Amino acid sequence: MEGTIFDIKEFSIHDGPGMRVTVFMKGCPLRCVWCHNPEGLKAGPQLLYRKNLCSHCGNCQMPCGHSECRPWGKCIHACANGCLTVSGQTVTEREAAERVMEYREFFNLAEGGVTVSGGEPLLQADFVCALAKQLCGIHRAIQTSGYAEEETYVRVINHFDLIMQDIKLADPEMHRKYTGVDNAPILRNIQYLKKSGKQYVFRVPLIPEITDTAENLMRISEIVGDDPVELLKYNPLAGAKYDMAGMQFSLGELRNREDRFESYFQNAILVK
Repeated sequence: MEGTIFDIKEFSIHDGPGMRVTVFMKGCPLRCVWCHNPEGLKAGPQLLYRKNLCSHCGNCQMPCGHSECRPWGKCIHACANGCLTVSGQTVTEREAAERVMEYREFFNLAEGGVTVSGGEPLLQADFVCALAKQLCGIHRAIQTSGYAEEETYVRVINHFDLIMQDIKLADPEMHRKYTGVDNAPILRNIQYLKKSGKQYVFRVPLIPEITDTAENLMRISEIVGDDPVELLKYNPLAGAKYDMAGMQFSLGELRNREDRFESYFQNAILVK
């Protein structure tokens, strides 16, 4: 089984309990205007270009014999400044598992494990299930928007010990406006999750003037009830990656406002 990933990050401390390795899956059906991993949105590999480092020497335009360079029409190895990189590589579940298993002893000492994130892992459900089977004996967590058919959602989360379930906007119209998709499948899958017996935590990204409004937070609190919640601060540095991917970041400079959050989630875990 093959899948496309765009990163494997070691020593992550914000993607589940303990110290973890996070596998980032490529591709996402959502288009959240605040996305902090734009290089993970497209399903296939893509060329990233750091134009601020480019000296316009033209070396990348010279002919080369590298098979990995052919899709891009330029040599990705020729730039001395490191302007060109490819986001996305195809791996088998065994290859990905072997890289994770290198840290198995560390997981045992640090009470950590592996987290599958994205992008959206449910978009590559077969690969994610196959990878999870290869990681038996390690604590397995998944970060997901929950946007998928119920059968897919159920099949995938049953392979994991902890489900980190996003909930961004409660209002369907607002959800379509800011993420590009309806939230009905997400809310349906959340109801399944709450009855599943799995360990889970809801994650709410606090995007100024979008998700952090009083109305949205109150409506989300009604959905999650007394379940555990993580409130995720907006990362203004994410915009720098959009230019590399040839995309525009529409949010610009925004600031978090922390004075309104805790009153809506009595059991919230505030991520700093």
